[in-house]
Amino acid sequence: MTVAQAVVEFLGRQYTVDSIGGTQYRERLIPGMFGIFGHGNVAGVGQALKQWQAKDPSLMPYYQGRNEQAQSHQAVAYARHTRRRATYAVSTSIGPGSSNLLTGAALATANRLPVLLLPSDTFATRAADPVLQQLEMPHGYDITVNDAFRPLSKYFDRVTRPEQLASALHHGLRVLTDPAETGAVTISLPQDVQAEAFDFPEEFFAEREWKIRRPEPEAQDIAEAAKMIRAAKRPLIVAGGGVLYAFATGELAEFCEATGIPVGNTQAGVGVLPWDSKYSLGAIGSTGTTAANALAGQADLVIGIGTRYEDFTTASRTAFQNPEVKFVNINVAALDAYKHGTVLPVVADARKALIALREALTGYRVDGALEVQAASEKQRWDATVDEAFAERLSPLVSQNAIIGAVNQAMDPRDVVVCAAGSLPGDLHKMWRVSDPYGYHVEYGFSCMGYEIAGGLGIKRAVIDEAERGDQENRDVVVMVGDGSYLMMHTELVTAVAEGLKLITVLIQNHGYASIGALSESLGSQRFGTKYRTLDAESHSFDDGSTLPIDLAANAESLGVKVIRIAPGPQAIEDLSAAIATAKAAPEGSGPILIHIESDLYADAPSSESWWDVPVSEVAELESTTAAYQNYTKNKARQKPLLG
Repeated sequence: MTVAQAVVEFLGRQYTVDSIGGTQYRERLIPGMFGIFGHGNVAGVGQALKQWQAKDPSLMPYYQGRNEQAQSHQAVAYARHTRRRATYAVSTSIGPGSSNLLTGAALATANRLPVLLLPSDTFATRAADPVLQQLEMPHGYDITVNDAFRPLSKYFDRVTRPEQLASALHHGLRVLTDPAETGAVTISLPQDVQAEAFDFPEEFFAEREWKIRRPEPEAQDIAEAAKMIRAAKRPLIVAGGGVLYAFATGELAEFCEATGIPVGNTQAGVGVLPWDSKYSLGAIGSTGTTAANALAGQADLVIGIGTRYEDFTTASRTAFQNPEVKFVNINVAALDAYKHGTVLPVVADARKALIALREALTGYRVDGALEVQAASEKQRWDATVDEAFAERLSPLVSQNAIIGAVNQAMDPRDVVVCAAGSLPGDLHKMWRVSDPYGYHVEYGFSCMGYEIAGGLGIKRAVIDEAERGDQENRDVVVMVGDGSYLMMHTELVTAVAEGLKLITVLIQNHGYASIGALSESLGSQRFGTKYRTLDAESHSFDDGSTLPIDLAANAESLGVKVIRIAPGPQAIEDLSAAIATAKAAPEGSGPILIHIESDLYADAPSSESWWDVPVSEVAELESTTAAYQNYTKNKARQKPLLG
């Protein structure tokens, strides 16, 4: 068979196996493949997929997309919702087809999420040289576009001979299924090699199971962590996505019930506890709640569980102000466990570490004063959010009220999806989550354009779960601003083609709200952040008329059912009704988009926190000079966080 035929058949017979609390799980590692065909893969992978479609369509179902980057986002979102037990493969042509995947590779690796990328490459034999779309480098003729994947992938290989395929695929899937090392796996396939025939051994195509490793913590580490917790007066847990990937939400809840230690969560960790749990202080850091940030500022022991401590989580290293603060970091990845020079890295599965730590802390509970303060701060923040949700600006509504209306109209099991702009920060601090799967915000790479494609990936996972009987069906609701929508909305066509019921709430404010507000706070006066016509005399986009863009009409032109919310005093109530209408639509009826306009300048409640974005040290603008003075004050609070 050809190399491409071997790739498809091999991938169709790979399974992940996982054991959680004595229950065994087994599912397809690669349940399908995306692809856009060009001269690099049309006669290789394309032919192989068509051949298997005729022989056995279930072996490797093919899914058509409209953009290679968006296809990788679908795969990553699917992987996150399945808790990294499964992902999709993505086949591309050479040149721009391959390079369109680069952002997707970076996003997957930054978020520690698996995706299998199969970009085509130029001729290994150089029989046709240079081929269309080939990159020629005078200092290294073996360099191709695909070498750009090397720094973005957790594993990279190029198959220049059929004999190399087994090694490349086995090592690639080893990385895909490794919870500590997973990310983008890129296997470059030259177009001539794809079509080359070779006698592959039959055992290569036998079903293979990849066990997800969940390492136990060292007993000595658990004993030391328990000792540090018992000695602390103000411990605080920072819970990240690792708690969700370890299926440890139940264990975290039991740990908090037993010890009384409060929890702040990262973006990836939203859902580790229900929002109304007495131990949940909500989001922490730059986009956090005042409750979590108040206790973080006083904590003398921070117990990080499954977090990589990115700068939003630590408020650029200003969140933890106690001069005696120490860190215990529990993480399956040593890279994250050792961050900030922690005195006690615990390299282990979050669920197993929580079970062991709870046993080691039998009889322990935090001081009652800490519980009282946590309850008081939580109550204060909940009242702040209630007030924000109740805002009724007119004719243009606030984003706060939009978030509140959507949140309240969705069922607890539904999934909200977002990625970039002002929405992720506002959702992080205000969205009220009751289900561990109910919140899906890509913020590790904060990629504009992820939202709709990611929503489709989640929808595919939800459908697969329902068909297997693992979970009941859920609605997937994408919240996206006009900036992200304009960058990548064409996967709505994919939803139309497959009849996938994806609900999209498109918030149009005619600009970049997040960066506009940041620009203003940094003294740059919202420069270049509004969608306005060009003033030729001043060469400015800041003061012209609003662009005559009708994004609702755009979505309708793609075949999407659209509900328009008219500006005015009834907009929020109309939005709530629109969500109800969309949710009532039957599965298989296709995508629904709800269009609403919002006030560009209405802010969310303050986190009483900071994010380090350097301000020009010298400037002729008074606004910049004033912003720099404020920057230096905050910079003085920044700590190395060694401990």
